[in-house]
Amino acid sequence: MNRQGPVLGGRQIQQTYSMAQKTALIVYAHQSPGSFNAAVRDVAMQELETQGYKVLVSDLYAMNFRANATQDDIIGDQKNPELFQYGDETMHAWMEGRLSDDIMAEQGKLQEADLVIFQFPLYWFSVPAIMKGWIDRVLTQGFAFSLQNMYNNGIFKDKKAMLSFTTGATQTMFRPDGINGDINITLWPLQNGTLHFCGFQVLAPQIFWSPAHCPAAVRTAMLDGWRARLKGLLTEKPLSFAPCELFDLSFQGGFMMWPKMREEQESQPYGLTTGHHLGKPLPPDNQITAQPADENSAKPACKK
Repeated sequence: MNRQGPVLGGRQIQQTYSMAQKTALIVYAHQSPGSFNAAVRDVAMQELETQGYKVLVSDLYAMNFRANATQDDIIGDQKNPELFQYGDETMHAWMEGRLSDDIMAEQGKLQEADLVIFQFPLYWFSVPAIMKGWIDRVLTQGFAFSLQNMYNNGIFKDKKAMLSFTTGATQTMFRPDGINGDINITLWPLQNGTLHFCGFQVLAPQIFWSPAHCPAAVRTAMLDGWRARLKGLLTEKPLSFAPCELFDLSFQGGFMMWPKMREEQESQPYGLTTGHHLGKPLPPDNQITAQPADENSAKPACKK
């Protein structure tokens, strides 16, 4: 059953009592169509489409997506040709509609998406170079972030994002007492420094531990678990991060935590987050499990 919606931009918008179709973007980086990563991607596409999503896929290797951020990303004259500064130049180019076509196309997908899934094999404790290039080039200053709009006040605060990746190492190797160290620390730069910085609500990562060294039945079980999780993905609580309201967001104040906020954390047994540990033990699994609200949760009591 339909009803008439508001008039926007001179057009009558039809609204339905059912939920509007959501869009998911899968940013995918693997060279082989026969890989386990490809199977994970396919499960996500199938399940989300079954739920009524419009699913967009950026298959970076198939697209031959250019990883290096250069002057070629800008169409037309530079603002300061004597000293090329990529961030400033691409910000101005974005404002004026002068970014290269491949960047503009990806930004269009990102604007449309309600959910973004980054699907990749973990390379050197991070994303493959081609995906890092997507991050560097697509998340342009102004489009994806600014000093006025970052973290929980970020431009993409109404969107959700997550990492879904495979590892070569076993799960025990990424424990705090394992040879690779705590996986929570490994994930902090990507989840806080990239996704949350742009405002995304970051869902807990989907980690497929060492599928290349698992029997086929275990890999099948991994895919079944992923499919089951996807059924309720958007109802999940995001990971917890320190909100901007805890900090003096000025250059004079050094973007440091307000003294009152720091005092309130003194009595807590753990640090606030993996990165904002305040010299205390890290909150357990802060970057891989959504934490229930408790006495150690950040509750901003004041703003500047």
